[in-house]
Amino acid sequence: MILPAIPALAAAAYYALALVGAFRWLRQPTRSPVGSGVPVSILKPIRGRDPEFYEAIRSHAAQDYPAFEILFGLSAPHDPAVKDILRLQSEFPHVPISVVSVATDAPNTKVGVLVELARRARHPVFLVNDSDIRVEPGYLRAVTAPLEDPAVGVVTCLYRATATSLPASLEALGIATEFAPSVLVARLLGVAEFALGSTMVFRAADLQKAGGFGALATYLADDYQLGRRISALGLRIEFAPVVVETALGGGSWADVWRHQVRWSRTIRVSRTSGYYGYVVTHATFWALVALAAGQVWAGALALGIRIVAGILVGKAVLRAPRIAADAWMIPFRDLFGFAVWLGGLFGNEVMWRGKRLLLPPDGRVR
Repeated sequence: MILPAIPALAAAAYYALALVGAFRWLRQPTRSPVGSGVPVSILKPIRGRDPEFYEAIRSHAAQDYPAFEILFGLSAPHDPAVKDILRLQSEFPHVPISVVSVATDAPNTKVGVLVELARRARHPVFLVNDSDIRVEPGYLRAVTAPLEDPAVGVVTCLYRATATSLPASLEALGIATEFAPSVLVARLLGVAEFALGSTMVFRAADLQKAGGFGALATYLADDYQLGRRISALGLRIEFAPVVVETALGGGSWADVWRHQVRWSRTIRVSRTSGYYGYVVTHATFWALVALAAGQVWAGALALGIRIVAGILVGKAVLRAPRIAADAWMIPFRDLFGFAVWLGGLFGNEVMWRGKRLLLPPDGRVR
């Protein structure tokens, strides 16, 4: 009868590690990094208008930083985002802002656009992040400062999410209380070859040594591939002490399901063993299994540590404003997440930006 308690205890141990990772994060120095102010080219592949798109791109243009440029790459000639970019150019005439129309047949359109943007970029450091990322004042200084250490190859960031519908709110809750803890646990255990698409800052010279953006054009998980390849050069991936924000908008249950399953299947083909290992992280499911088998102590322990870890990471590390109010939904989000994990186990097809993509076992896309 003790057997049903084992997965619950494993989940409790996992979230105990998340607590340790959170405390380590919170013990980092809080002083604002100054950095050398190395010139930066911000590369922004754009396809459509994400929720709060203008606020996101404006937060980049408003940075107080010695020298930077923003290059927007569009693969659709009449993209609705153009109006916002022109407005940004008008509001910030002193910031070099360029709009580049790119025709690409790369399986990963985003990377195909990045190839052209990198060719036009003028500065020695590149910053790539998702089009819907909103950043805080001082962001550019914070994410470039770690590159002063020649052993650092990529700087990345944790992120939180906002939402305006219940399904999207559950997705935001999962980012704060499930995904972010998994990142902290991975770093704690020495799994450090990945970067997050929320921010990737690196030297143009290191990108070239790693094969350039062209080497990533057949992969959907381009952020993971970029981090892995630059890490393979013997360089370290560092997390900046800032958290960025993405707006999920008011997605429906179907939208959230498709997005989450796409993410899950992409992880499965990129890091297969890690994906199967995620089964232990579904603490609520294993707590219910333990409770159903009469192992109340194991189920209560797993669920209790899981909720405490989620609240601590979401509230103290990410500073997500609604964590305390939404904490009661964590078990429901966990069960939805377990269903997504099961959905990610099967199938090799995903929808991304209106395109149907096939994911073979090697992680490349067709």
